[in-house]
Amino acid sequence: MTDPSHPDAPHGVSAAEAEAAVRTLIQWAGDDPDREGLLDTPARVARSYKELFAGYEVEPRQYLARTFEEVGGYDQMVVLKDIRFVSFCEHHMLPVVGVAHVAYLPTDRVVGISKLARVVRGFARRLQIQEKMTAEIANAIHEVLRPHGVGVVIEAEHSCMTLRGVNAPGTTLTTSSLLGLFKDDPRTREEFLSLTRRK
Repeated sequence: MTDPSHPDAPHGVSAAEAEAAVRTLIQWAGDDPDREGLLDTPARVARSYKELFAGYEVEPRQYLARTFEEVGGYDQMVVLKDIRFVSFCEHHMLPVVGVAHVAYLPTDRVVGISKLARVVRGFARRLQIQEKMTAEIANAIHEVLRPHGVGVVIEAEHSCMTLRGVNAPGTTLTTSSLLGLFKDDPRTREEFLSLTRRK
């Protein structure tokens, strides 16, 4: 029985159990997990998964807790573009690689721009579907900062489409979540979309 309090078992699964699962997958794929080139692969995969799925260890909303009120009267849109991320499709556990564009219209406070990137990464480093991730990012910013509006656009390539299945390399999925004035005011919406539109 795995001790869920053990440091190697943050979710009730030990590193040894994770490595055994990788060995099984290697064997199921048709290779020999005991050959020289694959001997250390299960441990490497377990360690890489710990990093790639680090989003389960954080609450992204906490990144937005510290704000700054001395903004010199600035009340226009704050936009952080081209936040690169890697996520994993929850249906096939294959990489989703893309960029996120995040914006908000502050009320009386702003947040450090690196924190917006950390929010994106926090939600990306989980098993995801892009639509859900887009909404999660927008809702987190809206709930914590209470701005006049939030806009999030994500563009990504899904390996489950480009490496298998329909085999359509080069295709990208674009999703958006618009809240507050970004949804209700056409001028705000158009300004945001024009700033994030690919040239």
